[in-house]
Amino acid sequence: MDAARTPGIFVHQYSGLPHGAAFEHWRERAVGRCGLDIGPSHGDSIDCRLQISVVDNIALAIPEGASAQYSRTQSHLADGSDDLVLISAHAGLVRVGQNGHTVELAPAQMVLVDMSVTGTVGHTEADRFTTIRMPRRALLDISPRAEDKLAQVLIDGAVAETIFRYHALAANHAPHLDAVGQRLTAQHMVDLVGLLLGTDAEHASRARGRGQAAARLDLMRADVMAALGRNDLCLAEVATRSGLSPRQAQRLFEQAGTTFTEFVLEQRLLQARKLLGDPRARMRKISDIAHSSGFSDLSYFNRAFRKRFGATPSELREA
Repeated sequence: MDAARTPGIFVHQYSGLPHGAAFEHWRERAVGRCGLDIGPSHGDSIDCRLQISVVDNIALAIPEGASAQYSRTQSHLADGSDDLVLISAHAGLVRVGQNGHTVELAPAQMVLVDMSVTGTVGHTEADRFTTIRMPRRALLDISPRAEDKLAQVLIDGAVAETIFRYHALAANHAPHLDAVGQRLTAQHMVDLVGLLLGTDAEHASRARGRGQAAARLDLMRADVMAALGRNDLCLAEVATRSGLSPRQAQRLFEQAGTTFTEFVLEQRLLQARKLLGDPRARMRKISDIAHSSGFSDLSYFNRAFRKRFGATPSELREA
């Protein structure tokens, strides 16, 4: 099976022996264009699902399944790619080979690898990882000595956690953004990798102010959207998930032109308006819609709704 779910997100899936016309066709479409080969990571057959999200000039991969090993062989080097790839271990023990040298990654550990040399990485049901592929020049612009960290086990609690969470968010949502949004997301991701690798004070300040701050704000917004229905949602909880104090989190919202409270209220009102206009929710009570959007006080909901949209919830529904 080989399918694209949405522009910019490609899902390639295969289960079977690593030979035959069907396999060769799938292999070419799934990893051949990435300059890689694929085989079993153990046993005789391949069982994998590979999601690749293209966001401006970077590619975010989420490999899953019981048996697949991805290889960059000598024959692939002729394509001239010198991109750098950050491999992040999520579970088990992920073995990464580079030019005959092997490193083993425990969960939350990472390694930077080079597409201009041979290498391998594989996964099973127990050993899972994700990758970020980025242009070498883009990473060197923020971390000039990044190449010194090639093939070394990397770990940095706060930055690594932000990279893990931002990868998941960007892989599933960034391809839906316009060109400017994708370019910013890609830059923020590269900034985070630069902070992980270490850089001088000037570059680090730029990466924190541009990439890390924006990534944390995006993650906090996503956390809010996922919990809109909870009327006990608070800034302290959202801030903690992003490794920030409430004051630091509030400052990020303020720099974006709002406050945490204003952002939450706006998103709850927008969700309520969407539900009120949905024919499938026609039979739902307005009080139920208010509650499911995070409002515990119906009178407050009605006042806030009218102030925001110029009509009461019942008037909007009737219209």
